[in-house]
Amino acid sequence: MRKDTTSRRKHALRRRPLVLGAVAIAVAGAITVPVVAQASGENPAADAALQQDFAAAAEEYKVPRQVLLAVAYQQSAWDSHRGEHSASGGFGPMHLTDVTPEMIAGGAAGMAGRPEAEELAEGEARHTLRTAAELTGLPAGELRDDPGANIRGGAALLASYQKELNGTTSDDPDDWYGAVARYSHSTVRQGATAFADRVFATMRKGAARTTSDGQNVKLAADSGIAPATTQVNKLGLPSAPDTDTECPPTLDCVFVPAAARNGQASDRPANGIRIDQIIIHDTESPYESAIATFQDPASSTAAHYVVRSSDGAVTQMVPTKNLGFHAGNYSTNLHSVGIENEGYAAHGATWYTESQYHATAELVKYLAERFDIPLDRQHIIGHDNILAPADRFIHDQHWDPGPSWNWERFMAMVGAPPKGRHGVGPVGSAVTVAPGFDRNRQTMEVCPQDDGSGATEECADVRRAANFVRLRTEPRADAPLFGEQTIHPDGPGTDRISDWGATAQAGQQFVVAGKRGAWTAIWYSGSKVWFHNPHGRNTVPARDVTIVEPAGTGALKVYGTNYPDTAEYPDGLSPSTQAPLSMYTVPAGQAYVSTAAPALTDDFFPSSGKVVFGAKKMYTIQYGHKTALIYADGVTAERH
Repeated sequence: MRKDTTSRRKHALRRRPLVLGAVAIAVAGAITVPVVAQASGENPAADAALQQDFAAAAEEYKVPRQVLLAVAYQQSAWDSHRGEHSASGGFGPMHLTDVTPEMIAGGAAGMAGRPEAEELAEGEARHTLRTAAELTGLPAGELRDDPGANIRGGAALLASYQKELNGTTSDDPDDWYGAVARYSHSTVRQGATAFADRVFATMRKGAARTTSDGQNVKLAADSGIAPATTQVNKLGLPSAPDTDTECPPTLDCVFVPAAARNGQASDRPANGIRIDQIIIHDTESPYESAIATFQDPASSTAAHYVVRSSDGAVTQMVPTKNLGFHAGNYSTNLHSVGIENEGYAAHGATWYTESQYHATAELVKYLAERFDIPLDRQHIIGHDNILAPADRFIHDQHWDPGPSWNWERFMAMVGAPPKGRHGVGPVGSAVTVAPGFDRNRQTMEVCPQDDGSGATEECADVRRAANFVRLRTEPRADAPLFGEQTIHPDGPGTDRISDWGATAQAGQQFVVAGKRGAWTAIWYSGSKVWFHNPHGRNTVPARDVTIVEPAGTGALKVYGTNYPDTAEYPDGLSPSTQAPLSMYTVPAGQAYVSTAAPALTDDFFPSSGKVVFGAKKMYTIQYGHKTALIYADGVTAERH
């Protein structure tokens, strides 16, 4: 076990910054999983503070205390995150929202450079904090930073909804069903009732938890809860249309619609937008919590599918013709289908079950056949393989589904194992990384901020099977790990489980840059890096691949998005903009594997359904742990 260094704290890696929204936590009463931590009663001061804040706010605004506690539990698990917001722009225990265009640009929608980020940041659901400030007379900053003030704001908001619907407050919790449903800000009846049902289930069964800042909070069970569910009629919400699932018949699959604003209606691929990638994620939450988050219109995130760990049951939430906001990069969202697997990246092997692997594999095969997506690791990728769309978001990229997702086994299940015998070809040829999951045991450090389940209390080393080989700066075991430039600009990499920067993952393909004894070098993220590969046991020579390199003596610019040039947009359409990622280049003399034929730049305008294509083409290359885009006119390409 090691203490964090200053560098590690500064560059702490997270799988995703609360990207599943405030409700993506273990929910007692609504989900059959253990509560994160039971209140111990050993610290009366800690027991008293937050509990008293709820009691005082409930009294002040005449909200039944158990209603206020249950709403907050569903929104945040009572965590305060003082002054910090979730990826859906929510603050404090009551998840009061104050969404900015920058949050939309850097969240799951990945809308850096896109004009509709402004529009998506508008609306009541995204600015409940401002309304709460008006109701309480408290400054917005206090509602963000102070948990007690935040709880008062949430109570005032809830009471205002109750008065609008019923004319007055009530001492009876059963009379608050409509107000609780309104608190969800869902735009369809199913979403509003689902949230209210979870809140009242929490009241019925009770909950207890020690929050992330050590506060012990408890909600006593009340088996007599019987809410007036017909109150939801007063909200006048339309029902989401019935939608057939898009799943193979072998799967247990249902359709539950995500909030409309968590994606964009389209007509892929009939409108010319190609679907050429399937993105594997993990939820960092229980199954039901992920579904709830995708129904929350303030979360700005939704994948197309969610797969349950215990039995492989599937919930589809976005039709495949539409875009889901799941990858953190709009260009990727535009051309992909997202699949969330219930689990935690830090504990992947214990969550990624046989049933889940089989269900996800069946779903991937079905989607690949339907959209003519090649079954290889260049088109079936992880969220950790997606590059940020712009410089300002590049220091907080994702690492799910993590090193415990068995890519080699999964690709064999979809019928696409690595082809050929293990070995390594000459310098200038390409190799496929294939270390063998079960025999490839790696030591990794797991810290509390890596573990979305809350089970890790301090940093500790674990040794377990992994899907990667470690990359070093020299061909020796004691050489420093490669310091990926966006994570460690001033030093070496680490063995932290979330530090993807010094890892080459099973199925990824790279160009051989050198060989020395038992070590193989590859071109990776603009550098020459080495991994232990005695007798080629960790690689398979890659055949029938395209290798690209700079055509001239200068370095190539690297991009995270593939939009047309500004001049190529028709009049009346606001162009999306993009810039090269300043920390990445492809230097002259280096070579990388292209994952597909170069594609035309493109963009989509959901308000009109217009698709815009540019004249230039871009290659997608396996640049490092993540894929990247380069303009085709700057490279020479050769088939190997």
